[in-house]
Amino acid sequence: MKKTSSLLVALAVVAGSALPGCVASKKYDDLRARQQATEQGKTEAERQQRQAVAELKKTTDELTEMRLTNKRLVEDSAQTGNALRRTRSLYTQLTDSYDKLLKNSDRAMADKSADYNKVAKDLARREAELGELDTNLRRSKADIDKLNADLKVREAKLAELTQALADKDKAVNDLKASVSNALRGFQGTDLQVKMKDGKVYVSLSEQLLFKTGSTKVDPKGQEALKQLAAVLKTQPDVNVVVEGHTDNVPFSRPTAAMQDNWDLSVLRATEIARLITSGGVEPQRITASGRSQYIPVAANDSPQNKALNRRTEIILTPKLNELLKILDSNSTTSTTGK
Repeated sequence: MKKTSSLLVALAVVAGSALPGCVASKKYDDLRARQQATEQGKTEAERQQRQAVAELKKTTDELTEMRLTNKRLVEDSAQTGNALRRTRSLYTQLTDSYDKLLKNSDRAMADKSADYNKVAKDLARREAELGELDTNLRRSKADIDKLNADLKVREAKLAELTQALADKDKAVNDLKASVSNALRGFQGTDLQVKMKDGKVYVSLSEQLLFKTGSTKVDPKGQEALKQLAAVLKTQPDVNVVVEGHTDNVPFSRPTAAMQDNWDLSVLRATEIARLITSGGVEPQRITASGRSQYIPVAANDSPQNKALNRRTEIILTPKLNELLKILDSNSTTSTTGK
């Protein structure tokens, strides 16, 4: 470009020296204008060249940067592809695992559901059993409470009965003591006072009371009965049973009024009952009976033993009204309880 400008300037100088004055001046001006235009074009071209070079450099730099970016993107893409493939593989594994877990979970849920249903049934059965046990427990408690109440009542009645029995035993002992004291002068082989089965037995021999075969009491016997009646008169709560007894020897002189030992034992008992009554004892308290030969106290195998069997027993029994009331009350309570 520089060489071309110098050549043009040289040509202009040569032309100016060769041409006449005005022509040369005009050409010079034209040439000068062209030179200036050329200079301006040169300057503009240089500017554009510089601008193009700058743009080229910028473009080159951008291209380099783009290549680096592309390389990084390619590398990132490769890494992303690898990560994607790993992710897809992991996703596939996770999906498989999830499916397996889901299947196992379904089976486990089914098993758990079956177990739950079984447990629920067992629980319902146990709750029913518990309810039944609770009902039975309440019923048993009510029964126990009732039994305890009944037991307290029975214990109270037992205490009352025990006291009544103690009172009855004391009354019998006191009666025996009173009778023994009243008949002290008659006691011996012919008269005995003893206790048996809660009763006082006054046993009088035939020798004390009667002659053989007779139903009339001898004076000594009458005195003994009088003493006994005096005691019984002060004991209004004592019942009196008179029992006549004989040996087994048949009655030798039967009469219309007395055929055998039955009659003899009864008539003797009746006679004694009359004497006790005449001593002031109420007749309604006395019972006369004959036992004949059938309740001996000894074998009828000797005169001595036969004499023992020929006796009259006066059995004294305290009235047991209070005791009977208690027993009757207990019996009524037991029947009601059943």
